Amino acid sequence: MNIEMWVRALKAARAGAEVSQEALATVIRWSPSTVAAIETGRRRPTMEFAVAADEALATGGLLAELLRAADQERGPSWFAQWREYEQRALRLRAFEACLVPGLLQTEAYARAVISAGGLHAPNMVDELVAVRLERQKLLTRDVPPHCVFLLDETGLRRPVGGPAVLDAQLGRLQEVAALPFVRLHVIPLAVGEHVGLGGGFVLADLPDRDRALYLENAVRGHVIDDPEMIALIDRKWDSLLGEALSTGASLDLIRKLKVTQ
Repeated sequence: MNIEMWVRALKAARAGAEVSQEALATVIRWSPSTVAAIETGRRRPTMEFAVAADEALATGGLLAELLRAADQERGPSWFAQWREYEQRALRLRAFEACLVPGLLQTEAYARAVISAGGLHAPNMVDELVAVRLERQKLLTRDVPPHCVFLLDETGLRRPVGGPAVLDAQLGRLQEVAALPFVRLHVIPLAVGEHVGLGGGFVLADLPDRDRALYLENAVRGHVIDDPEMIALIDRKWDSLLGEALSTGASLDLIRKLKVTQ
């Protein structure tokens, strides 16, 4: 479902309840210009707006449910399956060799990564950044997955977006590392070669003991459930974790890097 269909559902619900744009705006305490911008596609609805509209129009939660479905389809079509797994995961283990993982990126850092090289139009950059930030909400929901992040020190030193953006990103890592369901480890440069230099990956432990693996190449991402490949990545994970600093030492390194920015 795309957002245009959601707007049609809103208009139909409003017409069925015989409520004008202005009247809806008054009831839900949003500005008439905002309601008009949403209905003309110039502004994307938020979940708060959908919930308020559901209550005002007595739609029984339909608009909120449709917006959740539309949000799940945002971003590249090939990413939808992994996003579903990510949201269902009981545990996530992520490794990145040259940058900060997407679930930990600040908006400015994510924008710098996504807009690099000018490969995406500005509106697509905005959309992809929004999707990335929405995904991060799983870290602070009522029952988040247990998350372990492995980062290479190289990625923490790369000045993505410039020194100020990197400094804020390092601060964000310090904040996330304080969350009770998150562990963060850094593989120091002194390690030299390691089994993760070929690229990053994410392992998801799902309900009913299902497991999934996410890998990206230069064009797209791939969701893999092959037990042999997952077992291989499991061994890579164990090797990388063995090379990494403890959580305390990792945070000490991040603090030192932040001071030098």
